[in-house]
Amino acid sequence: MNFLAHAYLSFNHREILVGNMISDFVKGKKRFDYSAGIQAGIVLHRQIDAFTDLHEATKEARAFLKPAVGLYSGAFVDVAYDHFLANDLNEFTDTSLYQHASDTYQVLKTHHGILPAVFQTMFPYMQSQNWLYNYKTMLGTENSFRSVARRASYLSSSVEVFELFQNHYSALQSCYQAFFPFVKAFSFQQIEQLQK
Repeated sequence: MNFLAHAYLSFNHREILVGNMISDFVKGKKRFDYSAGIQAGIVLHRQIDAFTDLHEATKEARAFLKPAVGLYSGAFVDVAYDHFLANDLNEFTDTSLYQHASDTYQVLKTHHGILPAVFQTMFPYMQSQNWLYNYKTMLGTENSFRSVARRASYLSSSVEVFELFQNHYSALQSCYQAFFPFVKAFSFQQIEQLQK
């Protein structure tokens, strides 16, 4: 899952949200530098990623994008899932998505001083370009695909993979629909466990 899903699956727990959002930027024992709540969010993020990777629907979704990007297909599926979540009327209206994005930025802003340096650098762009809300649009999703390609060591372009995303849009959306209720229930259950 990508930024929108990780924020959403924090279920309005502020410290868990912070940890969930920064987890990829916190390596090794660095996680113990944070409060128990943020550590729980870091752990939750990793549990969600493992659950997502092993789910049959995700394996199916990856197969649609793999011809263009090989082993990086999972990273692009994560972005595709955020696009479908942003457009999922069972989870968001346009207004509630916008509000959720604004609330997430506000929580991150209040914790700015403890965010990892790389995340601190990225955060102003995330907020000013409203990444969380703009997963809803094809342009925002295409920009996110470009960003994944830029970070990948052997990908020069996201054009071909974005074309596959468009060509297999309905099938990928079906994969999301077969997957999301399960990761949502899993995340809720994991938060309960982590807070004990």
